[in-house]
Amino acid sequence: MEKAITLGANAAKAASAADSARSAAIAEFLRNSAHAIVVPLVALAIFLALWSFTASRIQTSLGVVPGPVAVFKLAQGLVADHLNERKNEQAFYTRQEERNRAKLAEDPQAEVHIVNWTGKRTYLDQIVTSLITVFTGFLLGTFIAVPLGILCGLSKTVQTALTPLIQIFKPVSPLAWLPIVTIVVSAVYISDNPMFEKSFIVSAMTVTLCSLWPTLINTALGVASIDKDLINVAKVLRLSTWTKVTKIVLPSSLKLIFTGLRLSLGVGWMVLIAAEMLAQNPGLGKFVWDEFQNGGSHSLGRIMVAVFTIGFVGFLLDRIMNSLQELASFGEATA
Repeated sequence: MEKAITLGANAAKAASAADSARSAAIAEFLRNSAHAIVVPLVALAIFLALWSFTASRIQTSLGVVPGPVAVFKLAQGLVADHLNERKNEQAFYTRQEERNRAKLAEDPQAEVHIVNWTGKRTYLDQIVTSLITVFTGFLLGTFIAVPLGILCGLSKTVQTALTPLIQIFKPVSPLAWLPIVTIVVSAVYISDNPMFEKSFIVSAMTVTLCSLWPTLINTALGVASIDKDLINVAKVLRLSTWTKVTKIVLPSSLKLIFTGLRLSLGVGWMVLIAAEMLAQNPGLGKFVWDEFQNGGSHSLGRIMVAVFTIGFVGFLLDRIMNSLQELASFGEATA
């Protein structure tokens, strides 16, 4: 009887301890969640308050610096302009279709055609253009940097040969590359019916030249850091170069490769905005420059909308690459 009572008491204590541990874990989770949510919200509120307080006290040649509310309203206006432009485009094609149907009804043999819409690029169109351009340049840079990085990591001779070139070209500003790229593309890319706009090629190539270096360097470092025993095993098994690269080199250096890709995409996004501003190529950079040149009453506010858009898009691109990096690192947390 006493033994049964003792066992029951021990079970009750164990259940109580489990409940306490569970409650402690839930409380810790709630504290961490609140810390992760509340602290950024407080910081954001302080930033908006300081911005609102100081903006109204700064007078520029374009008027008072717009505060958060004014910038938000201008952002809404840019979105509304985009939606209105799409409605006009749809109406434009609808009118053509109705006119062509009426023409064919009168004469089934009549020739009909559709005129392409040539309306202005809206703010959202500029964002899409910049995203397509930066990913094109980033992918081209990746296709160049990863193979070269693997060669540098596997061969001391190749590494020694390319290191001076990497150190020379890596710090070159996009503002220096852009005139060269523009001249070369204008001389080489000649076509009566080009597949891509020349401005798109210029911006993408500038992004490629400036963004490939972090990927190249990190890939070379990752390959050079592979355990030598794995390389020796590949030699013993007499694996082909392709098999050795795909089965041993790439999987072993994937984490550092993705680190380089993450850095390259961030560099590419910054480079693109500068290139678009300087060359007046379509995109967010051109939007900022046009508003600056326009000098209207809402220009400063629209430039600030673009600044926040550039920062937010850059943040999203970094988070996407960070998620891919964690997948490549099998869930290991990254900065």
